Amino acid sequence: MKDRGAGLGILAGGGVLPARLAAAVQGTGRAVFMVAFEGHTDPTAVQGVPHLWSRFGAAGSIIDRLRREGVTELVFAGPVRRPSLGELLPDWRTARFLARVGTKAFGDDGLLRAVTRELEEEGFRVVGLHEILGDLLTPAGPVGRLGPDEGARRDIARGIEVARGLGALDVGQGCIVQQGIVLAVEAVEGTDAMIGRAGPLRRPGPGGVLVKMRKPQQDRRLDLPTIGTATVENAAAAGLVGVAVEAGGSLIVDRAAVAELADRLGLFVVGVEAPI
Repeated sequence: MKDRGAGLGILAGGGVLPARLAAAVQGTGRAVFMVAFEGHTDPTAVQGVPHLWSRFGAAGSIIDRLRREGVTELVFAGPVRRPSLGELLPDWRTARFLARVGTKAFGDDGLLRAVTRELEEEGFRVVGLHEILGDLLTPAGPVGRLGPDEGARRDIARGIEVARGLGALDVGQGCIVQQGIVLAVEAVEGTDAMIGRAGPLRRPGPGGVLVKMRKPQQDRRLDLPTIGTATVENAAAAGLVGVAVEAGGSLIVDRAAVAELADRLGLFVVGVEAPI
């Protein structure tokens, strides 16, 4: 982990990543300020961290507060459910931004890249989560003791092809493939809901594989595919035999715990290379 000096702002989504990141950065003595979003950020994430609770549509007050707090760099941490326009209640700054980005707002990647450009134009430097917590990046090869057999490797290859196609359309990052059949693809519902949806569709025989890949056009600083122990638990409950994520292009939260759980449940977790 690098200490980049004072003034890191965390734009906090859900899950454990915002709290873990804040604790790690505070441990270096660096100043941290967290923007927590109503209905998305876990309230426990802000404990012991200077913070602001806000809605997504209050861009003007968020930017003004970040400046007052001396924030110079920003990092996105944790998943966020895309809000509707009604939930946004956009202030003038947010409304102006939405009018400018137009159709880019329809896809997660396009919207995040547009938000990043806007933040950079406001004078902030946006950094990737993996630049601060480098141990989160998925290594190549098995994470636990188990690895895919020949049938699972074929499903992984098919899953990579499907996930990259979805990503190129800015739809989602993952899919589930069993014996060459695509059981489910990820869209706005997220990975856990996709896994739950695929469970009842399971065919007889060897179980399927969850495959998550970075979108081909994706900025590595933004919303990299992420798995954790909950992903492994859900995969096992759905009858899957393993999880494959992009080596060097995805994040594993608490890799040791993921490896231990996968071994105990009899699933493989593997980092795979993405095609060019």
